[in-house]
Formats: sequence, C-alpha cells, structure tokens
Amino acid sequence: MTESAVAVVCLLVLIWAVLSRMLTRHDVTGPLLFVVAGYLLGNPDWGLLTIDVDTSIVHTLAELTLGLVLFTDASRVDVGRLRRAVRLPARLLLVGLPLTIGLGTVGAEVMFSEFGWGLALFVGAALAPTDAALSVQVIDDERIPRRLRLSLNVESGLNDGIATPVVTLAIAIAASALGVAGADAITVGEAAVELGLGIGIGVVVGGLAAWAINQSAARDLSSPKTRQIAALATAVGVFALAIGVEGNGFIAAFVAGMTFGYVLDRERVEDRRTGPAGGDAARRHGDDTTVLEVLPELGGELLALVVWFLFGSILIPLAFHVVEAGDLALMAGYAVLSLTVFRMLPVAVSLVGAGLRGRDVLILGWFGPRGLASVVFALLGAEQLGSDPNAQAAVAAIGVTVLASVVLHGATAGPVARRYPQDGQPATPDDGHVRMRPSGVHRWRR
Repeated sequence: MTESAVAVVCLLVLIWAVLSRMLTRHDVTGPLLFVVAGYLLGNPDWGLLTIDVDTSIVHTLAELTLGLVLFTDASRVDVGRLRRAVRLPARLLLVGLPLTIGLGTVGAEVMFSEFGWGLALFVGAALAPTDAALSVQVIDDERIPRRLRLSLNVESGLNDGIATPVVTLAIAIAASALGVAGADAITVGEAAVELGLGIGIGVVVGGLAAWAINQSAARDLSSPKTRQIAALATAVGVFALAIGVEGNGFIAAFVAGMTFGYVLDRERVEDRRTGPAGGDAARRHGDDTTVLEVLPELGGELLALVVWFLFGSILIPLAFHVVEAGDLALMAGYAVLSLTVFRMLPVAVSLVGAGLRGRDVLILGWFGPRGLASVVFALLGAEQLGSDPNAQAAVAAIGVTVLASVVLHGATAGPVARRYPQDGQPATPDDGHVRMRPSGVHRWRR
C-alpha cells in the first residue's frame, strides 16, 4: 500500500468512528462501507489508489488481523460460565460447523467440477466461519432472546479458530494438486507439523504470559494499563513466533488465547476489587477500559476495517473478472446456496431436540454471515495457490459469497431485530451477557 492509500484508509476510519452510530441506525455497517470504498478507490481498472495483491505487507496485515481476533475471542471465553450455557453453541460448533464444511465442499465440487477436492474443501472450509460484526443489530437487540444472541456470539467467536486447520490442510492439498511452484514442500504431513507447532507454542506462550502477568499484579510490579500492553504483546508475539518457526500462526494465536484466558487471574490483574468509586462504578456505566484484552481487541477492530477495504479493492475486482468470463450463474448460485442451504440445513439438524421454535432456528440459521476470517483465508489462497485459473475461480467464489453476505446480512439484521415477535415472556436467563464494543462487534464477556 502506498502512503496515499494509508492516508485515505485512515480518513475513512475517522469518518466511520465519528458517524458509526448514525450509520448503523441506517443499516450501514463498517464492513459494507469499507468494501464499497475499497472497490471504488482501489479498483485496478479505475481506482485512484494503488493496492498490490502481491505486496507482502497486505498479506501480513490480513494475517495479523485474524491472529489478533482469534486471540481476543478465545481469551474472552469464560469456560466456567460458558459451560453452564453451552448447549446451543456446542450444537452449532460440534455438529453444525462440520456439516457446513461438508456441504460447502460437496457443493463446490459438484458446481465447479474442475476444482478437484482440494480446492472444493478450501472453498467449503473458508466459508464456514461466521462473523458477528455483520449481524450486530441482532446480537445487540434485547428483543431477540438472549440465548439466541449468546449462541450466535459464541459461535462466531470460536468457529474461525476451529476451521483454520481445515483451511490450512485444504490449501496444502490444492497446492500439490495444482503443481504450484514450491508446493512440493507443502505436504499434508508438514501441514500437520505446522498445526502441532502452533498448538505447542500457543499453550506455552499463552500460559507463561498469563502467569507472568498474574505474578506482576500480585507483587504490584505493574499497572492495569501496562498489563494491557503485555496482553497486546502476547497476542502479536505468539503469532509472529509461530510464523517464524514455520508453525501455524492462527492456531497458535487461538490456543494462546484460550490458555491465556484460562490461566489469567482477572480479578487481580484487571483491578476489579476497587470500591464503588473505582472499577465497580466504571463497569456499571459500561466502561471496559480495565479489561486486559482491550488493546488487542481494538487493534483487531481497526485492522479489520483495513482488511475490508483490501477485500473491496483486491478480491472483488478479481471475482468480477472471473464472473465476466462466463461464471456469473455458478458464482451467484453457489453464494445463494452457501448463505442458505449450506448454513441453514446444518444448523437445523444440529438443533433437533433443542426445544427451539421454528422462527428461532431460522434466525440462528440465517444469521451466519461470512466475514473477516473468510476474507483472510481467501487472501491466503490467492497468495499460496498462484495464478492458476481454477485457484482464482475458487478465491472468486469466496469473494462473491462474502460480498453477498455483507450486503444481505447487513441489510436484514436491523429489520429482523425490530420485527421479532414479542410474546410477553421474560428473556431466557443465562450466565453471561453480550456487550457492545465500540466498533459494533460483540464478544462473550465474563
């Protein structure tokens, strides 16, 4: 990215930050705004800005963004409380997600027969994770039963980490099948080694970092703000370390976040023991500045907007070029199936016997928007699978589906939340709550 591109993106972030609440009321989400801006300003055919898909900084930025999101999502899961409200999220993650990957893979192989199973698995797995940012109005609206909002929130926070090893394996298989230069070194066995390194590094670094922060807080060696810096350093450092030793950075970040959150003594390190004039009063007024992961959380939000801009300027033009070659019907058809049948049918199957009403199952099925993780996986595929026409078509299929999701889920979230039938029954209680982050992205909170 050039200096001009960086300046324009920063200006867009400023505009979004100061107008975000007003735009959200009109169903204009951050991802939608930045995708449109990226397509108009960074399009290689007419755009005023130069965005090069081959620039290493673009891929590093996209990968780091997902790494921060994975770490933050995983670290903010309260295992104890989640265990008491785990029934619906567990069904969606353990039954619905594998079925979604399977249906997406079979659908891609049938509709794009020239792909082969490697590319088909890449498309199916890359489009399986969901992104709560695109259905923020539903997750934040108290008219929707809390158990539904919680389920969507927890699912979107964890499914990208679960899908990551499948995407990694799929890219390795596809690269070997396509004969990509250097693909001889990308074997299934080595992909497994990368995953193992990522898990090991994540456990060690996440656990040690949390232990060090606990000891620092216990001995009054640091302040809450410097401990927040430590959390950011942990998130970035574990990702970079895993990449440096040829491990899987995404898995390392996800596992490190889980370990970090489990080992951390939050009551001590986040200074929650203050009296009414301190942290307790701040939390009653919605001030989350003491939360340890606030810096990696905000950093991930900021970089996510940049990634959406890159999506509009890089992947959408690529998708349109493929569509212009005669694949419009196939791309559009797959996008529709991915957002409906390939998502809603597995969700319905996973929720059999859960005691939910039909309308609630439909809400959980429809609001599985494809977002940041899918974009990053597509950029990885574009980088590692080269310029093979089938590989570009696979990336384009992901791009078209994500674009459709940004538009459709962003446009329907608000109306669905406002029109949800109210039957006068009290909200279903649970052991946690969904909170609104400044960017409109939701996470499970302790």
